[in-house]
Amino acid sequence: MNMDPMITPDELQQRRAAFPTPTLVDVRRQPAFAADQMMIPGAIRHPPDTVAQWAAGLEPWRAVVVYCVHGHEVSQDAATALRARGLDALHLAGGLEGWRAAGNTTQAYSAPTRWVTRERPKIDRIACPWLIRRFIDPAAEFFYVPNADVRAFAVANHAEPYDVPDVRYAHAGPACSFDAFVRLHQLGHPALDALATIVRGADTAALELAPQAPGLLAASLGLSAMFGDDHAMLKWGMLVYDSLYAWCRAAHGESHGGHAGRLRR
Repeated sequence: MNMDPMITPDELQQRRAAFPTPTLVDVRRQPAFAADQMMIPGAIRHPPDTVAQWAAGLEPWRAVVVYCVHGHEVSQDAATALRARGLDALHLAGGLEGWRAAGNTTQAYSAPTRWVTRERPKIDRIACPWLIRRFIDPAAEFFYVPNADVRAFAVANHAEPYDVPDVRYAHAGPACSFDAFVRLHQLGHPALDALATIVRGADTAALELAPQAPGLLAASLGLSAMFGDDHAMLKWGMLVYDSLYAWCRAAHGESHGGHAGRLRR
């Protein structure tokens, strides 16, 4: 295990193939970023001089990898600041140039996508943002507004509405909005299909679809009872879907190793 607070491009590639993937952050200073707006695929963009502001929005159960141009003081200082806030943060050895020198690809920066739905989210309205950030746009922004305001907000703020009637990403027959995202973005694979079944069962009151659906429903209602702020609920709801997806990927055949009688003793 590498105990140095850095990660090589090869090690990062290996971590990105597993789950959960690290949160990858481009922390180049603005002049360097303006001169070269190519980024490592899957990275989000945050300036290095505002770490205190954006660190609070990171998911604390995921490692964070930051990179600058060459992997020197800009990313090293950002990683140090993140570790001081309790995050498992590493800087990318060699930075963006080291990533390129290792033969890895980059892609052009694009502004974060924007999405809007009804306030007080439960199942679909947390599951869909999870799907977007993990598979479509890791920097996506989400807005929760009163039901009557969703369409007007979408037009005024260039946001895509979801999980409301008569939009692209909506319920259709027995399928829920999560199914619409999987279908329209051609994301289907066995683990995600299994998770989609759980979400559909919990969201459409078809609890018989999956044994895990009643548990997801209960966890979702519990989150709603715990958090009055919709974005705080979204942040911690992401952990629920990360854990379910990890189970669908690798742990669905695993049983509990403990024994109830032993635990009682």
